[in-house]
Amino acid sequence: MIDVDVALRMQDGKRHFELAVRFATDAPFAALYGPSGAGKSLTLQAIAGLLKPTAGRILLDGRTLFDAERGIDLSPPERRIGYLFQDYALFPHLSVRENISFGLTSWRRRWPAPADRERVEMLLARFGLADMADSRPDTLSGGQQQRVALARALACEPKVLLLDEPFAALNPMLRGALRQELAQVREQWNIPVLMITHDVDDVLALADVAFVYEQGRIVQELDLRTGERFAGARQTLVGDIPDDTPLRRQMRDALSGYPSR
Repeated sequence: MIDVDVALRMQDGKRHFELAVRFATDAPFAALYGPSGAGKSLTLQAIAGLLKPTAGRILLDGRTLFDAERGIDLSPPERRIGYLFQDYALFPHLSVRENISFGLTSWRRRWPAPADRERVEMLLARFGLADMADSRPDTLSGGQQQRVALARALACEPKVLLLDEPFAALNPMLRGALRQELAQVREQWNIPVLMITHDVDDVLALADVAFVYEQGRIVQELDLRTGERFAGARQTLVGDIPDDTPLRRQMRDALSGYPSR
């Protein structure tokens, strides 16, 4: 269960943005859906501990990660959260293996412990990266870079996986296959996922629940598991979704007035 109730204010000269969101879900795969600039990424950064809210609290499986009133603010490593950045944020000077291992080392321990090294090798094999373990990120395709970033996010054995627009940087032809791979990863690792997207296809293919954002607020919640309007959603095969299906039309109707861009 992830329980988020946070508020913050961002100021940039004369411009300002206020985020005030509240949601709780035990869904295996939840999506934060809405246009760019609606506050989705700020929410993920607050959950991960990369941004400090001005008020509120964040709980993960009953454990308090942040509570403004009680003065609790766990560091990112303490939160045990895997984060897949939109641009992947791979270190260009490190090899694939070193990128995956990065969160398992520190200034006090330069090399991962034996158990951690075994986990890295398992992740390299699982994501088809073993043959390029010594390569640099700039020699890899977009899909391969995403797999490296996903393996790195899983290396620390996180309690939840946060995905910031995981398919935005990919060729449209790759998205169907990688959606399927991501669904398989979630099932194999049995880890809850919270994904940012502005693509209805991502929601249809992967999400159990969608929280719709608009101007720093959640304006609608859609449950694709039990909602009568979306009764066929979980039977949809993960992958490319036809442009005109009853399910897609139903989702678009539900999201009417909430543009994806």
